[in-house]
Amino acid sequence: MAKPTISRTAFWDVDFDQIDFQEKDLYVMEKVANYGTWADFINVVRFYGVHRFKQKIVFAAYLKKDVLNFICVAFDLQITDFKCYTRRQSPNQPWNS
Repeated sequence: MAKPTISRTAFWDVDFDQIDFQEKDLYVMEKVANYGTWADFINVVRFYGVHRFKQKIVFAAYLKKDVLNFICVAFDLQITDFKCYTRRQSPNQPWNS
């Protein structure tokens, strides 16, 4: 089974050896973008390719704000393209109407 050359840094909470890198591509991209090293990020983008990365990463359930902003700039995407941005709840408080 092919897998990217990455460290286990972003995968402290799962069995790294059991990850299906083809089937769970979005999971891998999201974890590495948020918690991986710079070298891990570069290698994941190389492994999946820029087109696939751009196509999939917009469906990430969660990206840190700085990661989201970087990906927008680096891959010429809009923040509103991302599921995690459009689903983000605003801190509305019913008693402050």
